Amino acid sequence: MNAVFVITAQEILDALRNKWVLSATLLLAGFALALTYLGSAPVGTVGVAPLGVTVVSLSSLTVFLLPLLGLLLSYDAVVGESERGTLLLLLSYPVRRWQFLVGKFIGHLAVLVIAVAVGYGAAGVLAVMRLEEIAAQEVAAYGVMMASSILLGSVFIGLGYGISSFVRERATAAGLALAVWLTIVVIYDFVLLGALTSGNGAGLSDGLFNSLLLVNPADAYRLLNLSTFELTANLSGMAGVVSNGHATALASLSSLLLWVAVPLFGAGLIFSRKEP
Repeated sequence: MNAVFVITAQEILDALRNKWVLSATLLLAGFALALTYLGSAPVGTVGVAPLGVTVVSLSSLTVFLLPLLGLLLSYDAVVGESERGTLLLLLSYPVRRWQFLVGKFIGHLAVLVIAVAVGYGAAGVLAVMRLEEIAAQEVAAYGVMMASSILLGSVFIGLGYGISSFVRERATAAGLALAVWLTIVVIYDFVLLGALTSGNGAGLSDGLFNSLLLVNPADAYRLLNLSTFELTANLSGMAGVVSNGHATALASLSSLLLWVAVPLFGAGLIFSRKEP
């Protein structure tokens, strides 16, 4: 396991020196602080839970930024090492391929945790400082949002590994990573919306529609954060999407966990057959 720890430490150091990763983390923190400050300003006069507004706002932000950060960390994890010639050198040492991938995953996951803790942690502190009283449900919703944000980023780290193990050039990996992000985060929902609105949604039953949402990790993340708790469901307009918030939360969490496990397993299979 020493090889895993060495690779993990190296990945953390490399990521912390990466200006793009630092810029993405600062951007995440900046948007989170702005949404927290501006989004909770009027709630004191309308009786809305301020931290609940922050959760809804940050959940919408996370769907776009965390997947990009995850792919930015991982899209060249294998192909980049191969192009630089370091992969062949590394595998000449007593390092197994699974140790290589696990070490990189733990390192990238640690960077993702730092980014979320800095960005959303600062926003949470700002929200608490502006409030005199916070309901337990608000704190729970914020905690679930932070944890599931890390899980969503992990999904795209795994997808990045699959792309990086499959292609032979970094430029190709970057293009595929962008295509994956656009497809999952943007295009999928447009297609689903088109199917729902065509023919007044006659072709999509409620059960099928909910299932199609759960198939997509970005939508599963939205469902987990916007429909699990009553306060966020009411604020986001998601209260009518599902009839059982707890069952949906479990299904959404299961979907995200599968989306982490399956791409990582697939990346491991591809990498095990890849020539350095």
